[in-house]
Amino acid sequence: DLQICQHRAPTCCTKKMEESYQAAVRRERTQSIQALNFELKYMIVGHITAFQEAFESLLRFAENRTSSLFETAYRPMAKEAAEPVKELFTDLSLYILGAETTVESAVLRFFDSLFPLVYSRLINPGITDLSEDYTECLRLTRQDINPFGRYSKNMVTELSESLWASRMLSQALSLGIEVINTTEHAAVTKECGRALVKMQYCPHCQGLTLIRPCVGYCLNVMRGCLASVAELDGQWREFISTLEYLAGEVAASQALEVALLGMWSSINEAILHAQLNGPQLSATVDKVCGQPKQPEANLSSASVVPVKEVAEAQTFVMAHASLNSKRREFINYMKRSRTFYASVAERLCDGDLVMRDSSTCWNGEDVV
Repeated sequence: DLQICQHRAPTCCTKKMEESYQAAVRRERTQSIQALNFELKYMIVGHITAFQEAFESLLRFAENRTSSLFETAYRPMAKEAAEPVKELFTDLSLYILGAETTVESAVLRFFDSLFPLVYSRLINPGITDLSEDYTECLRLTRQDINPFGRYSKNMVTELSESLWASRMLSQALSLGIEVINTTEHAAVTKECGRALVKMQYCPHCQGLTLIRPCVGYCLNVMRGCLASVAELDGQWREFISTLEYLAGEVAASQALEVALLGMWSSINEAILHAQLNGPQLSATVDKVCGQPKQPEANLSSASVVPVKEVAEAQTFVMAHASLNSKRREFINYMKRSRTFYASVAERLCDGDLVMRDSSTCWNGEDVV
């Protein structure tokens, strides 16, 4: 009553053994593909981690630099500015990781939060009425009167251009892992299961436990079983070309480094612009939001301390160099994996599965 390992000679197999063999070949096929995928997946996961760590290091440096701007140049508002600064860099980090947000919304939200502080601590220092309603009115007014001039929009443009490629590369790497995981668990069809049993276990039914499949026979069976996986070949090659392009964009002219390094300068210029236009801004705000309560003695708004150049640039450059080095190593490895999905059958039939150095092998029907 055997369904797969039918043979003229006497057999030592039963139908139940055949069913066990079918379960075994499904399990073994999954394990063998996982073993093939392991190195590729390890490289991609490793690069995702290295990429995120290096990028977070760059962001932390830029955040510390921006915080130091407020502590040295705008001390009256440094404590209150800490939260908007933190939010800005958190939003940028989430953007890189693929969150449903934009650089523009992150930057403009930061300047919305910054304007009430600049207005009440620098343009009109000593304002005591900073109620929620008055603060919200200042936030909304920022969008209409544009107190920070072109600097806020310039910052959006510079960051959007340099962070876009990093975001796309991060998403592409995650997609690569998804594809690999999907191929590991591709269903084994009934026909494929029967063909694998016939190739690997039917010789056992005749007591031929040491005979292995012939190379050509193995390739035919594996190519049939992995036809759906091999169809990924064209898209996988295209995917690797896209990775190359994005990695090149991330490294191009150190745009990422320049944009993050320049953030504190853009914010400083924006605040100075608002201070220079203080009287006009005050007149407009008074019309829209009403006049805030003022103490009798007004503090001078001219006490702007020049910003000291931060001397920790070496850490920043090292993080960027580390990112570029990891990127080159990774892209070189991925280029070598271009034919990964075209050659899965060949790689599975390479090694212990088939008989290479012997004159006898199993052809699916008999020993030849």
